[in-house]
Amino acid sequence: MKEKICAAVLLLLTISAFAQEFTRADTLRGSITPERAWFDVTYYDLKVAVNPSEKTIEGSNTISYKILEPNEVMQIDLQAPMNIDKIIQNEKEISFTSEGNAHFLKLQKKQHEGNEEKLTIYFSGKPIVARRPPWDGGFTWTKDSNGKDFIATSNEGIGSSVWWPLKDHPSDEPDNGITISVTAPKDLMDVSNGRLKEVIENKNTKTWVWQVVNPINAYGVDINIGDYVHWSEKYKGEKGMLDMDYYVLRENEAKAKEQFKQAPMMMEAFEHWFGPYPFYEDGYKLIEAPYLGMEHQSSVTYGNKFENGYLGRDLSDTGWGLKFDFIIIHESGHEWFANSITNKDVADMWIHEGFTNYSENLYLDYYFGKKASSEYVIGTRKKIMNQSPIIGQYNVDNSGSGDMYYKGGNMLHMIRQLIEDDEKWRQILRGLNKEFYHQTVTTKQIEDYISEKSGIDLSEFFDQYLRTVMVPKLQYSIDGKNLKFRYVDIVKNFDMPLIALINGKEEWIYPTSEWKTKTLSSPILNFQIKEDFYVNSEEKN
Repeated sequence: MKEKICAAVLLLLTISAFAQEFTRADTLRGSITPERAWFDVTYYDLKVAVNPSEKTIEGSNTISYKILEPNEVMQIDLQAPMNIDKIIQNEKEISFTSEGNAHFLKLQKKQHEGNEEKLTIYFSGKPIVARRPPWDGGFTWTKDSNGKDFIATSNEGIGSSVWWPLKDHPSDEPDNGITISVTAPKDLMDVSNGRLKEVIENKNTKTWVWQVVNPINAYGVDINIGDYVHWSEKYKGEKGMLDMDYYVLRENEAKAKEQFKQAPMMMEAFEHWFGPYPFYEDGYKLIEAPYLGMEHQSSVTYGNKFENGYLGRDLSDTGWGLKFDFIIIHESGHEWFANSITNKDVADMWIHEGFTNYSENLYLDYYFGKKASSEYVIGTRKKIMNQSPIIGQYNVDNSGSGDMYYKGGNMLHMIRQLIEDDEKWRQILRGLNKEFYHQTVTTKQIEDYISEKSGIDLSEFFDQYLRTVMVPKLQYSIDGKNLKFRYVDIVKNFDMPLIALINGKEEWIYPTSEWKTKTLSSPILNFQIKEDFYVNSEEKN
């Protein structure tokens, strides 16, 4: 009875974690509203002039889109205190109404299914200043040690609409990419996504024109302005020669040239595990920023102080976390999981963070071996809180629990144990990146793919670890040669096999919610679950 009460309490915790109240604004931001559903964005042409002295920006975004079904009202997102100044389509000004940060454009031109159209939104204002970037998003306005402006954007959680107008929902990426033209003071450089196409000399400023030719998630679009020095190298990868470019403040060039040697090492390890880097056409850049770092697509930002670990700390407390620069490895891992494979709804953000947390483990595996990788991921387990489920609520811009990092990584590590074939597991990871290349996806698609390719029905496994806060508990008792065991604190039909260490020897056991007995050939002197499995255990008398 006690075990049943315990499980019931945990289930109530899971349910209560979802019992948040959401607003109309959350729905407008997080759902595919009728005013969003009818059009598919094909291209953005974003122009932004940055005024550091006033901490203001102004510009325009020309949105090219394909009409999926007729509609005359379009939802575009831009957050206060930014302003929409005017909207033009076919040389005519378009009126709009606003509900908070959602703006509803009353299109004058008939929108015919299958046609491609465009309109231009002019905007200006003083964008929100990020108080704690990258977790709290917006603009960061700082100075370098020489007193020159050092400016950057970071807006994963808050949304790109914190500074520019767009269809701010992860399900719709511009199919053909984006052009980003950033005007900045003449003595500084802007570095944004993709490849540098042109630098335009103005009177007191320069305009840096960057182009992305691949689909791009909106939060991956960034501005980085500073007194940068630049160097580059060619990496011979799985799809040919990849351009790898590096931009750091002038004062940090020597340190960065040493620390950034880990970037091609990262590329080699991740191409091995995940397949080709997903954006050869746009290149890879690593850019110093005035905050810890972010996974901006083809434009990874870096602020880890040119040292290994996470700001010099080992998150696993095993020693292995000091063998690599956390930001170079983690944020670059997002090029595969977040930028190429992107969640359709932020409730499924674990697809970004769980796999990328796990990429740290795989980087260690590639260079230091399987034992190192296991010790590292197990070491991070102490950071799992189990206060709310990994998956959030859908259609309300709710990304779920921070456990998506460490619990997500440990969950994937367990799948590797269950498959018992490292090459098969590697091919599944590579297969995900081939099957869902440059796509937005749901959790179900990822779950179904792994179950199908592994040959193991992982439905209850995913339900347990993604959708509840319960950690499975193995209850067991020992009587001579007999081992009696069962699971508690589990979802219905959960039956994950485990590797147990019995008298120092590895043995598979197959627990369910019902008591089972395993009889061995000799008395059981010691018993424990192999640490690679994230479960609790309890000996019953």
